[in-house]
Amino acid sequence: MAEKHQDKMTNAMNNSKLYLIQSFGCQMNERDAESLAGMLEDLGYCPTSAQEEADIILLNTCCVRETAESKVFGLLGRLRKLKVAKPDLILGVCGCMSQQEDAAKRIRRSFPFVDLIFGTHNIHELPRMIHQVQENHEAVLEVWATEKGITESIPVKRKDKLKAWVTIMYGCNNFCTYCIVPYVRGRERSRQPEDIIDEIKELVQEGYKEVTLLGQNVNSYGKDFKNNYRFADLLMAIDDITGLERVRFMTSHPRDFDQRLIEVVASAKKVCEHYHLPAQAGSNRVLKMMNRGYTREHYLELIRKIKERVPNASITADLMVGFPGETEEDFQETLDLVKQVRYDSAFTFVYNIRSGTPAAKLEQVSEEVKSERIQRLIELQNLISLENNQREEGRVLEVLVEGETKTNPDLLAGRTRTNKLVVFQGSGHLPGQLVQIRITKGRPNLLEGEVVPNGT
Repeated sequence: MAEKHQDKMTNAMNNSKLYLIQSFGCQMNERDAESLAGMLEDLGYCPTSAQEEADIILLNTCCVRETAESKVFGLLGRLRKLKVAKPDLILGVCGCMSQQEDAAKRIRRSFPFVDLIFGTHNIHELPRMIHQVQENHEAVLEVWATEKGITESIPVKRKDKLKAWVTIMYGCNNFCTYCIVPYVRGRERSRQPEDIIDEIKELVQEGYKEVTLLGQNVNSYGKDFKNNYRFADLLMAIDDITGLERVRFMTSHPRDFDQRLIEVVASAKKVCEHYHLPAQAGSNRVLKMMNRGYTREHYLELIRKIKERVPNASITADLMVGFPGETEEDFQETLDLVKQVRYDSAFTFVYNIRSGTPAAKLEQVSEEVKSERIQRLIELQNLISLENNQREEGRVLEVLVEGETKTNPDLLAGRTRTNKLVVFQGSGHLPGQLVQIRITKGRPNLLEGEVVPNGT
């Protein structure tokens, strides 16, 4: 049963105090950062982008890839001088990396000036832990070994005013052999549907147009319930919310994307025609070593079923290169999978060792081979992305306007229902509007277009 968040301590802080949160990693971490920001602002802190101005700095860490950990350790080293100059600065490390016992100990040993270390299971305790640091003038290391249910009603400070992340579940039960997530995020726990629906209704009242439902595997939503309420049921309920324009979700596990879910996403008016389905590899031998729980044939049949019901569906994926034991033949099967599916885009990455996972003990592929293969994969996917986007030329697509582009204030940017980025001229259109755009140019990573007068 969800417990209510009660640790506010608003009067303990001064409004002039500033905070900075730097996040690494996935969308779940971005959403966690919004909760951290919400609690800090409840305590009277205001955001800043300047480290030297901050009274509290939180590094919200990731441990999925070694590069993210290296960035955190490098940043901590650079923050040492700032901590010496500002001894009252509260410096904290949280998130997936600090949830690992070895990493937390390493932080404490190598960076003793860090004031606060906590993990993924107790971020709602942040106000109390800050108060403890200030009152006792000593560091707090508090990493819960296991999850203790779901805490609702945590304050949230969202970065976006149009689109919102909405977490529907936490944890993962899949234990892919390369992945550390189940060890740092815990077992799967689903939020109650009424809590999710209430949150989305509040977002709509605040002017939000689009929500993205988050979970390590959203298709597993509800499997921990005693009744038969599942992800498809939740989508149908959300689709009925008045005023909401668009619904997205991620991430889906190909093994659990069943026919009922396909029928629901095909018929729901607000669920966008974009499905992120991480394949990871195209070789059955590698998929088995990864413990993915499906075959290449199952994956391709799933894609066929989705496109049969949703012909204009956009399919994206995660693809890994260099898993231990991957041969050139295995890699060729991944390339062939990409050619068959013709992803609109793909997040491609090189496998790197995660201590504590089964794959770390296997014979590794050389860095030289991994580097060569990832370049071949990227080149192939970029070509397919370009060809797919060029096919959009001449079509009129609905675009949710997000605002000015970062590089040119005369251009606006927005996204289609299939999650393609579109840039166009149209300064009269305010963010949040749905406009009809005729696509004039397809590029590998975006579409260019022009506003269709009166939407015709």
